[in-house]
Amino acid sequence: MPRVAVLIMLALAGCTLFDTGEEAAPGPEEMSGWRQASGKPPSRAEYAAMVAACQDGAVPRAAAASLDACLANLGLKRAP
Repeated sequence: MPRVAVLIMLALAGCTLFDTGEEAAPGPEEMSGWRQASGKPPSRAEYAAMVAACQDGAVPRAAAASLDACLANLGLKRAP
């Protein structure tokens, strides 16, 4: 029985390996248009963490700058 449970867990883990994330619901409206340096859009969690870092002043250079400038300092770019 433990072998079957391990095989099921491995099969479920393998299914998420090929998930591209394109089928997921789009993020918040303000999140759309931003891209990481790799060209991929950030996940909701990544975007939320970067916005929180900007708002909390965790990024010293951008503490007084706008949110867009702070996100750009963290590596996000606006998509054309």
